[in-house]
Amino acid sequence: MRVEQLEYLAAVTRLGSLRRASEELHLSQPALSETLRNLERELGVVLLERRRSGARISDEGRELLPHIAEVLDAVDRLRQAADDQHQTSRRLRLGTVNAATVTLLAPAIREFRATHPSTQVEVIADRQDGIHQQLTEGSFDLGLISYLGDDAPPPSLHTTELLRGRPVVCVRPDSPLAALTAVTVTDLLAQPLIVMRSGYAMHRYIHQLLRGRAPSLSYSTDGAEMCKLMVAEGLGATVLPDYSVLDDPLERSGTIICRPLAGDDTELRVVIQRRHARPVPTAERDLHAILVRQAARRRTSRPAGEGTR
Repeated sequence: MRVEQLEYLAAVTRLGSLRRASEELHLSQPALSETLRNLERELGVVLLERRRSGARISDEGRELLPHIAEVLDAVDRLRQAADDQHQTSRRLRLGTVNAATVTLLAPAIREFRATHPSTQVEVIADRQDGIHQQLTEGSFDLGLISYLGDDAPPPSLHTTELLRGRPVVCVRPDSPLAALTAVTVTDLLAQPLIVMRSGYAMHRYIHQLLRGRAPSLSYSTDGAEMCKLMVAEGLGATVLPDYSVLDDPLERSGTIICRPLAGDDTELRVVIQRRHARPVPTAERDLHAILVRQAARRRTSRPAGEGTR
């Protein structure tokens, strides 16, 4: 038994004629008639009463109509679900706070494209609360977020930790801070400081670190990438997670360097999040797995703290 046989029977029943059904289905009338006779032979039931004036459903066939309708409805739902999953798998939307975009996300997307060349990945920069909201509402598939060590992820989201690190001071090699083995808060306050805007974990961290004291000059911006670019332009120093700086192209080229904060043992984490209790498209599951593998490679390839001295 094939689904199209049931669909053909439904069309003949609805239109009351083999001829009209064959025209709608773009199928020859003899082929349609033979297909339905094969179905009748398989079921052992005469489904249609064929007359010169047309064809109509038989009494036996009418008793089977509710079951046929259930099968066709189920097939429609299956096709719709498969289509929805196909459409979703062709576009992934990932929200990120930019704390590890270059050093973690870019290599992951490059690996992902090798096996999913037709899937579009949209990377949208946002603050932590915005990413949480978009994940909950289903607008984002995945979220890449940084947390301070004591922060608790929302229980409504599935959270996988990728990396742990420490805050470091990021400067140009010609900065006075570059000559220090470790940077104190007093050292930091004497320099122009580039900080993230409210809504980022590093914004909260800086306020805790400075304890109400103000730097000589400060700039406010969105995301770690802009902070690093502003440091490279000589506008000041910034404080970022070490996993956001180490292996960054600017750090590898020597354009920027980082130094540890003296006496600070704050722990930072970057995690990948998604919604609980829903079917996960293959492409989303694969990108999630690649991010986990990329993070594991980073943990083993460069020990924590290397490059900060």
